[in-house]
Amino acid sequence: MKKIVIASKNPVKMKATLDGFRKMFPNEEFTIEGISVPSGVSDQPMTDADTFLGAKNRAENASKERPDADFFVGIEGGVEEKDSEMEALAWIVVKSKGDGFGKGRTGTFFLPPRIAELIKEGRELGEADDIVFHRTNSKQENGAIGILTGNVIDRTKSYTEAVVIALIPFKNEKLYTIFHG
Repeated sequence: MKKIVIASKNPVKMKATLDGFRKMFPNEEFTIEGISVPSGVSDQPMTDADTFLGAKNRAENASKERPDADFFVGIEGGVEEKDSEMEALAWIVVKSKGDGFGKGRTGTFFLPPRIAELIKEGRELGEADDIVFHRTNSKQENGAIGILTGNVIDRTKSYTEAVVIALIPFKNEKLYTIFHG
C-alpha cells in the first residue's frame, strides 16, 4: 500500500487526489493523509506563477513533514488578470519519495466581474463566491466552477483531471528523465 500525503485538509482536494491516483494506478492501493503546511505565497495567489510556486512549495513542505510517505501533493488555487478580466486556475504538483516531480494545471475559466472585484479588494475566491452566491464554505464543496456550470464540472472533477495530468511522468517513468540521475 502506497501512502500519499497531501498538503491540505480540504475534503475536495483529498478526494480529487485519491481519485486521480486510483484512475492512473488502478492496481495499486493508496492511503491518504492531509496535513497543513505553508505555501510560501499569499493566501490568494494573484498570478499563474505564484499559484504554481504555492503548489510546489506545499509538496516540498509536505515531504519534509512526512518523509516516510511515497507521494506528496500540493494543490494551489489562484487567479490571474488577463485583458481586464480575471481567470481562475489551480496547479497540482506531485513529488515522489525518490524526488520525481509531476505537474498538472486545471482548465481556466473567467470569473464574473463582481467576484473579481471582491478578490481585488483582498478577499479569497472562496469567500467572494460565498458573498456573491449567498453560500457558506463553497471552496470545500463544488467551488466557483461548480456553481457557475451548474455542477457540470465541479471542483473535485477539475482537480482530479489535473492530478491525473500531474501523474503522467510517474505512469511513464522511462519517458521522463526526471527519474534518472
